[in-house]
Parts: sequence; structure tokens; C-alpha cells
Amino acid sequence: MLRPKYPATFTPADLDTTAIAPTAIHPAHTSPDPACTCQHTNTAPGAAPALGQSSSPVLRSGALVAAGAGGVLVVGTVLVSLLLAVAVTATSVAVCALVLRSMTRPRHYRR
Repeated sequence: MLRPKYPATFTPADLDTTAIAPTAIHPAHTSPDPACTCQHTNTAPGAAPALGQSSSPVLRSGALVAAGAGGVLVVGTVLVSLLLAVAVTATSVAVCALVLRSMTRPRHYRR
């Protein structure tokens, strides 16, 4: 009736063995080359970036405060949703207990 369709068996003959031309990768030039058309700037190898031009991002105090506030909001949302789930579960268990109690109690019993 319903039969799974398995992929065809892989064979090495299925491989595409045509050569792919490598792209040219230009390293940073150490001397000006007028024939080069690449877009990078000429820098000496191993040269450190100038002061104030760090390659790593710098976190400001405002970013840290925003990240901390975001974390507090996420944790608070998760905790509130868990508390709500516990409250809904407790309410449904209480309703089930009352229904079972009224079903098992004799009808002619009065206080």
C-alpha cells in the first residue's frame, strides 16, 4: 500500500570529476603593484593595526546594560510562564477532584 522510496545506491561513477578552476586569492601586498586590480590596501606583513583601530569589537557599558536587561526579561518571562503552567495544572486537578468527589458521594447524603 504505502511503500517508502529509498534513494538510489551511490556509486563512485556518479561523481562529477570535472576540474574546477581555482579562484585567485590575493595576499596582502608588501609593495605597490600597479598591475594589481584587487581592492585591499597595501600593508606590511605582520604590521599591527594603528592605535584605536582594533579588529575586535569593543563592548560599551550601554551594550552590557542592554544585554543584562534582555537576559533578565527572558528569564522573567520563562519563570512567569512556568508559574502560570503550575497554576493551570493545579486548578484542573482541583476541578477533577471536586467532580470525582461529587460523583462518588451518595445523592441522599445531606449535612
